[in-house]
Amino acid sequence: MDGSHLPRRTLRTASDLASEGLARDGVEQVAARYAVAITPAMQELLHVDPIARQFVPDAAELTLTADENTDPIGDQAHSPVKGIVHRYPDRVLLKPTHTCAVYCRFCFRREMVGPGSESLDANELAAAIDYIRSRPEIWEVILTGGDPLILSPRRLSEIVAALSEIPHLGVIRLHTRIPVADPARISDELVAALASDKAIYVVLHANHPGELSEAAIAACRRIIDAGIPMLSQSVLLRGVNDDAATLEQLFRTLVRHRIKPYYLHHADKAPGTSHFRTTLAEGQALMRQMRGRVSGLCQPEYVLDIPGGHGKVPVGRSYLDGDIVEDWRGQRHAYAQEAATKAL
Repeated sequence: MDGSHLPRRTLRTASDLASEGLARDGVEQVAARYAVAITPAMQELLHVDPIARQFVPDAAELTLTADENTDPIGDQAHSPVKGIVHRYPDRVLLKPTHTCAVYCRFCFRREMVGPGSESLDANELAAAIDYIRSRPEIWEVILTGGDPLILSPRRLSEIVAALSEIPHLGVIRLHTRIPVADPARISDELVAALASDKAIYVVLHANHPGELSEAAIAACRRIIDAGIPMLSQSVLLRGVNDDAATLEQLFRTLVRHRIKPYYLHHADKAPGTSHFRTTLAEGQALMRQMRGRVSGLCQPEYVLDIPGGHGKVPVGRSYLDGDIVEDWRGQRHAYAQEAATKAL
């Protein structure tokens, strides 16, 4: 795919959507509150309903529930410096930008991201990196936002270089939608900007196998062939991937292309997203089905970010109940556990 037939512009307004026949009831009100962006590459995939559901505004987003929160995972409570979220002792989020190539309709930061959102200026970025530099307990930095790969190669290189000079850091991780949303942006220059003597990992956000176009896979290949391991994270979404066959195809496709499924997130309680959320029991049942359908290479961990900023925890169903263990078919087996021994 050379991209020559792609639409020419990113759709950003209600009128843009109407011009492409994508306007739905309530789209003007939704677009006035939450950012909209559908890139040319993503527009090519909108004929797949589960992909369109993720990116085309819908009046259901105007329905708010009492338990939804503008900061559903409590970033603000753990932000000691602008652009930093320090929830766990050994790792921090660094958010240099709040801009994305596309805006997911279920985004947990939907109240914070979008055109005109505050990105870090040079002084703020320096202060954020100074925070990391001054705390030797920080071993890992996760670049997120927004989408860090929307930054220019020059700016991205400067950030990676500054982090690479911090002796106590071991890992720099980048979370991104760009290889799927705007694969042409993954140039040789951008990949070179990620060079570091630290361990660099890129985590791709993909929710449906239809997102993994030839262009997206080629973009990921450029990253992986440069020696940068890739993982994936997905969000469990009603009407998008809440069935075992879709998840199986998604995870198999990722692994086939050297991308290890890492997390399957239970959808957060961001405003206007209730139509996307499954129950935890439904998610656990799906993960149980996956245990028998695909190998361990294809198994992400099903996790919940506890509302209020209390952190991420695994919520997959346990297979062990006392001295009884269940197999993936649900059959129960006795397992005599060893007696506890006193630690030396």
